[in-house]
Amino acid sequence: MTENHVEPHTPSTPLSSAEPTIATVTFLRPTLPAPAPAPAADDWSDLPDDPGPAVVVPPMPTVAPGIGPDDRTVVLETARVILDKTPAAEPVVRPGKFTGTVDLDDFDDAPLIPAWMYSPEGWAAWSGVFYRARRRDFRRWVRRQPTQHGHLRQFGRGTRRAHEWVVGFEGVRVQSAAHTAHVLTREARLAARHARFTPRILGSKKELAMKAAEKATKAAEEAVLLHKKAKKDRNRARNLRAGVVYGPPLTAIGTGYVMGGGIGLAAGLLSTFAGGAFVGRKPYDEEADWTSDWRSLGDGDRMTAPMLDQTFRAAKVIGSEETLGVVQMPMLDTRGAWTAVLDLPPGVPAKKAIRATDELAAAFGVEEAQVSVAKRGRAGRIELYVSRDLPFTDKAAPGPLLALESAADFWGRISIGPDVRGIHQSISVVERSGLIGGEPGAGKSASGNTILLAAALDPRVILWLADGKGGGDLEPFEHLCERYEGDADPEAFSQMLDELLAEMKARYALLKKLGKRKVTEELANKHPELRQLLLWVDELMLYTTDDEFGKKITRKLRNLVSRGRAAGIITFCATQKPGSDVVDTSLRDLLSIRWALRCTTPEASDTILGKGAAASGYSAKTIQSEMRGAGLLWAEGTNPTMVRADYYTDEQVETLLERATEWRRKAGTLPNGPVPLVDQLRAQGDNDALLLAVVLDTFAAHATDDGPAEWLPGQLLVDELKAAGHPVTAEKLGALIQRTDEEKAKRPWSEKKTRVTGYPLARVEATATGRFGLTA
Repeated sequence: MTENHVEPHTPSTPLSSAEPTIATVTFLRPTLPAPAPAPAADDWSDLPDDPGPAVVVPPMPTVAPGIGPDDRTVVLETARVILDKTPAAEPVVRPGKFTGTVDLDDFDDAPLIPAWMYSPEGWAAWSGVFYRARRRDFRRWVRRQPTQHGHLRQFGRGTRRAHEWVVGFEGVRVQSAAHTAHVLTREARLAARHARFTPRILGSKKELAMKAAEKATKAAEEAVLLHKKAKKDRNRARNLRAGVVYGPPLTAIGTGYVMGGGIGLAAGLLSTFAGGAFVGRKPYDEEADWTSDWRSLGDGDRMTAPMLDQTFRAAKVIGSEETLGVVQMPMLDTRGAWTAVLDLPPGVPAKKAIRATDELAAAFGVEEAQVSVAKRGRAGRIELYVSRDLPFTDKAAPGPLLALESAADFWGRISIGPDVRGIHQSISVVERSGLIGGEPGAGKSASGNTILLAAALDPRVILWLADGKGGGDLEPFEHLCERYEGDADPEAFSQMLDELLAEMKARYALLKKLGKRKVTEELANKHPELRQLLLWVDELMLYTTDDEFGKKITRKLRNLVSRGRAAGIITFCATQKPGSDVVDTSLRDLLSIRWALRCTTPEASDTILGKGAAASGYSAKTIQSEMRGAGLLWAEGTNPTMVRADYYTDEQVETLLERATEWRRKAGTLPNGPVPLVDQLRAQGDNDALLLAVVLDTFAAHATDDGPAEWLPGQLLVDELKAAGHPVTAEKLGALIQRTDEEKAKRPWSEKKTRVTGYPLARVEATATGRFGLTA
């Protein structure tokens, strides 16, 4: 293959203006194929019978041609012959009833279909192009549907436009006529009343009033007739337009169903849909769009990237010219909430968006509690979560502790409850301490049960509880406790802390002896005296604000929290107002787990979560009153998390405590309950103590449904003592149990109501406890 360039000759003398110049001609010299052998006699070919004379190509000049007419003729003729007579470089065999070597550009008897299309490569190319084109069209159609040009929206617009055309504007005329008729009718009624009550002695006034009444009545009648005519015209016009609009679709659907059954019905519906989409093919422009320009989630709109940009600009998180980077497109989760992961513009930190939760909620058109913003992986990336409804207002699901078939593990993670996304949160309390706070009724007791029940269901955990409320919330746990203070007595609680500090010193002495730094699970299992110990203080405010013992209690708690973690002592405090006057800041800062339930002010929330938390967007004031048990939990991670505590009813708490009691009894860790006074007396080994024990047994034998008998006759007690082998006289019994004159008074006894002297139960118990130093 050669390539020749023919350039025009530059003459030494100018050419005549009438003589044309020769343009540069570039062409390729083809390699002519060898002559094909003659076909056989039975070989049918669609080639022409006479291929014609051989093509003769004039020789090309080896040098640039001159400007003479002969040279120009040689160049042009050579180019024309090569361009017009170039044969096929490779023969192609056509399949089918005609076979043979064909020209690739021969259209034959199939116009517009080249012969190369009949080759396998041609069919593959044609089918591949068709498949890719159809797939591209389908994807384009799918992307088009959510837009204003989607067929469903076109049909909706078409239906709306058709309905608006059917309704028309005659209704304005009808309303105007109705208003006029009402006004004139009222005026005619007033005029008729005025004419009727005008005295006849006032002749001219009576006549004028009658004329005015007649005129007003006539005008009212004409207005009523106009109103009726307007209604009639409106109905006639609407019916006519309705026939034009709704007649053809109904006819097509009905005719299709009658003629073709289900297929005809489908064809009629499809044609109706196509007609409606054609009418609504043009979307409303901005001037004709009667909908609101602002889109909000509270109005049921979808969360989109433009909405996010608009919302964050309105909240002053990003500038008017800045946009968000969408890492994860907005989508609905299984709970019907919108979630998205966004990158803020360069230089905008995530904490700016977190602080603007109020503004974002207002821009989205929802409550602040429905919006959750959290940092995601980097300083400028956030995860946005907007729930459909106010979270934590539905009925709480049964707590996971109810499904336990064996003892819990307090060394592991403790289930707390679900967050706003429905993901269950858990924490570890090993070597940690906590503070739970919130206003009255926020759910502190129910929230605390998640930790208390988990500790009770682990037989290895030692419980020390102090109920500063004195209301009995912790009373169901009393029989599981080694120490329990339920009288809200600061002095008793101070003594309990002294005992616990002594316990801590004993633990550290044992750890030093064992050569260990801190208590671990393996070490606690090996040495029962090093088991985990949970100190739970409810309503800490009552103890720390006491004038006499408040400062002492604060100092002891601070010592216990700061040094007791490594000794396996875990401290949790709950209070309604954890301010600096209730919980000293030096103590509060040592409590690593913070749980802020609903608070009335951001300052109260900061006293739990720490100073500046509300300014950073984490304020328990945003928790609504309907969200019982919900709070901001700051336990693990860099930011607080909104969590609702697992809820257990009183009946479920009783069931779980019964399991805890049984498991602790089997494990041998159930504390010894209080010894009855009768058993304490018998343990004394004294004769008088044994006498008093028999007397108490007699009171218990005469118990009723309301409890032990409050009073018994002296002779009855003497008889029971003699029957028990104690020969005691009435005088000796009176000397043992000394009574006041009032207690010696006679009381009615038995069915005969005979009045006799006796002994009250309270006096017997007082004698036993006072003489032998026992507790009832």
